[in-house]
Amino acid sequence: MKAVAYSIKPFEKEYLAKANQKKHDITLISNPLSQDTATYAEGKDAVIVFINDDVSRPVIDILAMLGVKYIITRSAGTDHIDKEAAAGYGIKIASVPAYSPQAIAEHSVALALALSRHLIKADLRGHEFNFSNDGLIGFNFSGKTVGIIGMGQTGQAAATIYHGMGCHVIGYDVNNVHHNRFIKPVALETLLNSSDIISLHIPLTPSSKHLIQEKTLNQMKDGVMLINTARGELLNTTDILSALNSGKLGYLGLDVYEFEHGLFFGDHQKDMVKDPLLKNLMSFPNVLITPHQAYLTKEALQEIADQTIKSLDLWQQNKCVGKACACAHDCDKTTKSEDSVHS
Repeated sequence: MKAVAYSIKPFEKEYLAKANQKKHDITLISNPLSQDTATYAEGKDAVIVFINDDVSRPVIDILAMLGVKYIITRSAGTDHIDKEAAAGYGIKIASVPAYSPQAIAEHSVALALALSRHLIKADLRGHEFNFSNDGLIGFNFSGKTVGIIGMGQTGQAAATIYHGMGCHVIGYDVNNVHHNRFIKPVALETLLNSSDIISLHIPLTPSSKHLIQEKTLNQMKDGVMLINTARGELLNTTDILSALNSGKLGYLGLDVYEFEHGLFFGDHQKDMVKDPLLKNLMSFPNVLITPHQAYLTKEALQEIADQTIKSLDLWQQNKCVGKACACAHDCDKTTKSEDSVHS
């Protein structure tokens, strides 16, 4: 199968090559997918994209005109793809439904620990040979209540870590998922009222957008810690800034940002104009922001590459991609294999 992969970073190439084993003819380009770059897909069966690529209706119109039949995103989330537009052209979509949920979970806990113990401040001081302990008082996680919003594989992995640290873990999931024995399921309002640390592990949907805004922030404890490694638009950034100013939010750890499109995954040091909201967020000493890197482990990168190639393999065999299917409507499952069920 012929494919073009957009937004490829140098560190991804070896993982894709190892997964592909020269089975498919894949062109790797660093450019993001857009209306201007969609023409690189001419003569290709599939496009392989990432979360900051433009896979909107106008772009899909061009891809369909060029004969593209498949879209794979190297992510679990598919909110950046206009699935209805793709369905209108019969273009099938696949995602990577689970790639080392431990990678995301561990990063979310790392943010929480770094914030709690003021590790960034301590490190910066140390580089200046200032080894004073002033202003570095943290808190124990043991005995604290951690609220997990979203109890999929990543949320459950985070819950297991927090349980191991001696935390009382409660969770809310809109689908009432609660397979992890370490999580006590509760209503969202109870979670917001009770938690010392709140960690978000849900996809972005129309109903989850701005889940964390003035109303839900007001239901939280004063000085609460909020961690988001899921999607930036789960938070209303303006309301978050207000909560930081008032002290309602005591700590904020983000690996995602509401307006990260076109910003994260690139070097913008020389930009004349910097995002004012992001600059404001980063001015707070109790805020820690990483550049959407929670997925960035060797294990996760290889799993993403493996599952991406597996989707191409199955499509080439005219088989459904099973759990990786992210089509707007059910794909044809008449030829679904046992392998595809577990993909």
